[in-house]
Amino acid sequence: MTVEKILAELVAIDSVSTRSNEEIIQYLEKYCEAQGFKLKRVSYLDEVGIEKINLIAIKGTEFADDLQVELALVGHTDTVPYDPNWSEARKLTLSDNKLYGRGACDTKGYIASVLAAIQNLDLEQLKKPLALVFTADEEIGLRGAKFLAQQKVVKPRFSIVGEPTALRPIRAGKGYSLTEIVVRGREAHSAYPALGASAVFRAARLISRIEALGPALQQDQHPAFDPPYTTLNVGLIKGGTAKNVIAGECRFTLEWRPVPSQPSGHVLALVNQAIKEEQAADPDFDCEVLEGRADSGFETSPESSLVQLLEQATGKESGTVAFGTEAAQMKLLGGDAVVIGPGDIREAHRTGEFVPVDELHKCVDIVDQAIHSICL
Repeated sequence: MTVEKILAELVAIDSVSTRSNEEIIQYLEKYCEAQGFKLKRVSYLDEVGIEKINLIAIKGTEFADDLQVELALVGHTDTVPYDPNWSEARKLTLSDNKLYGRGACDTKGYIASVLAAIQNLDLEQLKKPLALVFTADEEIGLRGAKFLAQQKVVKPRFSIVGEPTALRPIRAGKGYSLTEIVVRGREAHSAYPALGASAVFRAARLISRIEALGPALQQDQHPAFDPPYTTLNVGLIKGGTAKNVIAGECRFTLEWRPVPSQPSGHVLALVNQAIKEEQAADPDFDCEVLEGRADSGFETSPESSLVQLLEQATGKESGTVAFGTEAAQMKLLGGDAVVIGPGDIREAHRTGEFVPVDELHKCVDIVDQAIHSICL
């Protein structure tokens, strides 16, 4: 089966994160079983009780409590939602040597390349064990990969994680942390502000303190990244109930993307210190920090044999990204991890998402070379 045919069948499956990924897992199970892989589901229930499935397919070894493999090829099965007006979102279409469809770029193109590569190999000749790892809920917080890391189901020496990087090997990525901060005041008629305390003004003062953390964070440089330091963003803010009421509550979201050399909780500690300073200046200052995500980054040495292998296979120097990937979780499971895949991350999540045909075919060759070099 051609890689285009495989991708068309994957795109036809609706695997938006809000749904169960049972259908795409069944497809992958059938395909991998036909290639002689042994299969194991590692499932969990999401917050609304929907079963989400991680699939582990192995060749060249048996499942065990301490499952160790030489190479893991990792791809997430879920996609972001798509505009219902995009009538061909689940029908792979070809135009100008690009294949369009939801997930074509992120990351069904990579998964299709992996499946196409394994069908062309004599896997009975494997000298070292190979695993295919298909995860759930990457798009809503790396949840499937985190669950695998907690369960320690497999320990790979090397992991190649699929994301659209235009086939540039990515050896390091920033983390991702998110928190919601709730600032409380006292409601009153806006004509008599002394009777109340504005939660919006209080939040504004705290946000100003948080913004002032930026220059200090920029001192902790990691030159491989652009920008080469931990970044901060207040992306959402909501406060008050009416234009003529002193706001009784204001809440905002703070996200930061720490460089791998910095603990993901470092910024949170600085924020808590800023809150203490506000409380010292205003003993009535009432604030609650609701911690959300605290995903660490990852970094693999440029001297890693996996990095060098993929640089040679692609003809591209390895780089870094500022967004989160499942490579951090694979690093927790053991060994080196590199992110790579066909397509451009800037085309992902958009109506009209696409993957270039030539990159799709090149990715098949890269996966083939990796398996040959590491496992055969």
